Amino acid sequence: MGKNNNDFFDRVYKVVAKIPYGKVSTYGHIAEACGIKSAARTVGWALNGAKESGLPCHRVVNRYGALTGKIHFGSPDLMRELLESEGITFDDDNCVILEKHLWIPKPFKKK
Repeated sequence: MGKNNNDFFDRVYKVVAKIPYGKVSTYGHIAEACGIKSAARTVGWALNGAKESGLPCHRVVNRYGALTGKIHFGSPDLMRELLESEGITFDDDNCVILEKHLWIPKPFKKK
């Protein structure tokens, strides 16, 4: 992994650490805040590598509010249980109600 990838992953971790309790963000919003709008999938890879970090990775969902990362939480229900314990609600399609719970991070300042 090159230095640029490490820098991007570090930015991802900083953004995820800021997601407020009771809110979610999307892979795409995090990628855009980190400076590479098209890198949503890379955000997922970064989070997969941060499973034991204590970061609130459960607060990251896809653009529709679906829990696409739930397979990385050991139990297929754990991600939803964690979100519900924070008061996050779901629609009939098992997606987070983004209109109510979405948090959009501010972009990193360019150096």
